Amino acid sequence: MSGSYDEGTIQVLEGLEAVRQVPGMYLGETDNGEALHRCIWEVVDNAVDEHLAGHNDTIEVDICKDGSVSVRDFGRGIPVGIHPDKGISTATVVMTSLHAGGKFDNEAYKVSGGLHGVGVSAVNAVSEWLIMTIHRDGEIWQQEFRAGIPQYDVKSIGESDGLGTSIHFMPDLQFFSNVTEFDYEVINERLRETSFLNGGLEIIISDKRTDDVGPVSHKYDGGIAEFVQHLGERATSIHSDVIRLIGSKEDSDGKLVEADIALLWSDAYSEKIQCYTNIIRNRDGGTHMSGLRGSLTRTLNSYGNERGFLKKVGNLSGEDIREGLTAVISIKHPDPSFSSQAKDKLVTSEVQGIVEAIVNEKLGEFFEENPTTGRAIIEKAILSSKAREAARKARDLTRRKGVLEGGGLPGKLADCQSRDPAECEIFIVEGDSAGGSAKTGRDRRTQAILPLRGKILNVERQQKNPAKVFQNNEIQTMIRAFGAGVGNKNHDESENEEGEESSEQDEGFFNPEKLRYSRLIIMTDADVDGAHIRTLILTFFWRYMKDAVTNGNVYIAQPPLYQVSRGRESRYAYSDEERDAHITELTEGKPNAKITVQRYKGLGEMNPDQLWATTMDPEERTLLIVSIEDAIEADNMFEILMGEDVPSRRAFIEKYAKEVTNLDI
Repeated sequence: MSGSYDEGTIQVLEGLEAVRQVPGMYLGETDNGEALHRCIWEVVDNAVDEHLAGHNDTIEVDICKDGSVSVRDFGRGIPVGIHPDKGISTATVVMTSLHAGGKFDNEAYKVSGGLHGVGVSAVNAVSEWLIMTIHRDGEIWQQEFRAGIPQYDVKSIGESDGLGTSIHFMPDLQFFSNVTEFDYEVINERLRETSFLNGGLEIIISDKRTDDVGPVSHKYDGGIAEFVQHLGERATSIHSDVIRLIGSKEDSDGKLVEADIALLWSDAYSEKIQCYTNIIRNRDGGTHMSGLRGSLTRTLNSYGNERGFLKKVGNLSGEDIREGLTAVISIKHPDPSFSSQAKDKLVTSEVQGIVEAIVNEKLGEFFEENPTTGRAIIEKAILSSKAREAARKARDLTRRKGVLEGGGLPGKLADCQSRDPAECEIFIVEGDSAGGSAKTGRDRRTQAILPLRGKILNVERQQKNPAKVFQNNEIQTMIRAFGAGVGNKNHDESENEEGEESSEQDEGFFNPEKLRYSRLIIMTDADVDGAHIRTLILTFFWRYMKDAVTNGNVYIAQPPLYQVSRGRESRYAYSDEERDAHITELTEGKPNAKITVQRYKGLGEMNPDQLWATTMDPEERTLLIVSIEDAIEADNMFEILMGEDVPSRRAFIEKYAKEVTNLDI
């Protein structure tokens, strides 16, 4: 029976206690490293705000040996005088009160990132300890906090001839799970990105946990033009210089909105557009993305028609125009609105029209002055249109043969009895041997088995000839078994803008709502070949069934690597460390015990009962869900691992090979 519900059950969380109760609401997911790293972003963003206000040109970030982080800027320093309303030091108010800061009246900061007064106080709330050091008014001021609670008042600890603020904090690991250590690569990439977005700002990062990484400085006077070149460095550009569009317009309230856009087209086949508002990354785009896409479509079609380039092909689709485009759009807005506290999507509606107007005007002027570049971009889009049309015809032919419309399930599929997709799952396995064990050991009511023959086509290398993808037997088998179509439908919010014509109809595209199984489980051998096949399948999913990944339908099975036995007692190990632990436990007190270790190199080596017990039983198994935090980084990874850029792949392997702990040759 539930407890009573009366006046005494209503709690009021004071100060930072709300953050400590639900940190995910303020800092993002706490179990995947997002919230942990966001602690750094919030402190760094405050330092960047000082740069945007014209008072700071250097930020120093140190990852210390004990796992703490120190962020130092050389801005004005947080004010330390007594706050007129609170009666305590203003610096203490900033560190202990939600929604306290200098970013609300647009006087101290015309534009700003961070969480508008929540960020640094939220970091304080989830820190085991935090030390704030301020250089201001000729003195060094300091205050220490434990679990967000001040340990003493702000006090002077010496003289200073400089300005700035240092925040040194140790995250309290009780608030974070799974990822509890700072990732240098993640931090370094984010700080480099921040430096790109703020031309002339130097950010220095040091990882003092290791001697392998010395201080690294990021400073890019070219700003987002250099950023675009960095993002597109693996492809060959089709025009010499980055196209830079800079403009500003007032919104309906008279507030000035500034846009800085950099564009670079290359011979690549995917688009990469990164969006920012007040230097904060908007991973899910938003109204600035919609404005850019819609205006690119209209401007380039208008330009192409005026010069007669499109007589034979007609208007180009947004997809065709953006193929091979790398772009960065950075908006500065005094009062932006976002879809969530994490600011992943900009929703300020007026920004779309402002961006459209700026791009239409500035890009039109650029093409008038650079006709060769304009023609090169149009010709690239025309080639894209022809390739897309060839792929559409191949899809239509495949549909007429019944592959996309459920015209008979593939013969090799061992289907399940249930017809409720919510409880059904399909295991994609390699070869008949593994398929035989899986078919025998499965739960026939809810588990289907689809064996594939060998390695499927590497779709990443078929982007010049996408029609070939739909002709591959193993890919056709998967399409028919899943029953949800194939191809990524364009989700561009601006596709219905005037002048935009869709190159394809929605019919036949992949639709996760039509999936016959809610879980698509890749179950391959635990060796190099198995890893390669798994990557090939994931590449196909990402390029042709992307919504299956983003909707959380794709999983990877985790079969054991070892069976460790002593007599009739057996244990399964999923790593070398677990194997060694089992051996230690089984020999404890029995030094002469005979231990047998069997290494499973293929699923076919396991009998059906073993495969069920270790890998397929929903009550006991471990499944890894395939999730994407950053679509552009995912695109980059597939390009590196599965594309034709051998030098980049070799560099990637050389960089990460030392992290591989178990490799079969």
